[in-house]
Amino acid sequence: MWGLSWYPLRYLENSGINNYWVSLLIYAGTLIFALPWIFKHRREFIKHARSLAIIAITVGWLNISFILAVIDGQIVRVILLFFLSPVWAAFLSWLVLKENMHAKEWMMITIAMTGAIIMLWSPEVGLPVPQSQSDWLALSSGIFFAFSNMMIRKTENASIVVKTISGWIGVVLVSGLLVLFTLAPPGNLTITNVSLAILCGLFGMTLMTVAVVYGVSNMPLHRSSVIFLFEIVVGAASAVWLANENILPQEWIGGSLVILAAYISARLEIKDEQ
Repeated sequence: MWGLSWYPLRYLENSGINNYWVSLLIYAGTLIFALPWIFKHRREFIKHARSLAIIAITVGWLNISFILAVIDGQIVRVILLFFLSPVWAAFLSWLVLKENMHAKEWMMITIAMTGAIIMLWSPEVGLPVPQSQSDWLALSSGIFFAFSNMMIRKTENASIVVKTISGWIGVVLVSGLLVLFTLAPPGNLTITNVSLAILCGLFGMTLMTVAVVYGVSNMPLHRSSVIFLFEIVVGAASAVWLANENILPQEWIGGSLVILAAYISARLEIKDEQ
């Protein structure tokens, strides 16, 4: 589902809705679903307000930046740059949580960064840096994904439900602020378009999030991490089939190294559990 999520996002944008408004309307739909739980857990929201606010901001930006990236960028490239998140997670664990970095962690980082350099290399540009706004958005989404996971781990006393809903609230707030400060026009907000966007959030985004939370909560982290890599396969296949995207050889090679690094990162979780 996550590998196919780009399709309804692009459909809504092509129907004439502004990109920021697409995010706002979709996640407004998730909050409709979440309203009973917000009321039920209101005391928990107040108790952990500071940590949940940080989670809301980081999850808000990671989702907004990913949505904007897949709407305007090359789908496979965006997904692969996002999946550099294990690299940023390792650095955050080392810098913030003061966890030791061993040789295997450094090997994972080296492989992932080599893959990124191969993907981003362009003779015209020179230095292997992100070459477009969608590249930067995808990269920042992966960084904020790693940071949000660290905050979710640190906020142990809050329930999964509260942390999940905080993320949804964050997307609505961040997209609302972007709409406010950029004065972005809503675009073609017909009843049909608005209904489709809200239904995407109410059913699609909600189901996708709940599936991930349930899966991660009921199986070892290393297993869910490896299974989640299937998003790349689905994203690549759907991009070629539905969007007629041409994936360059250097992107196949670089992407393979990024996937390998993510797999090594997941395998390292097994060692930690043992």
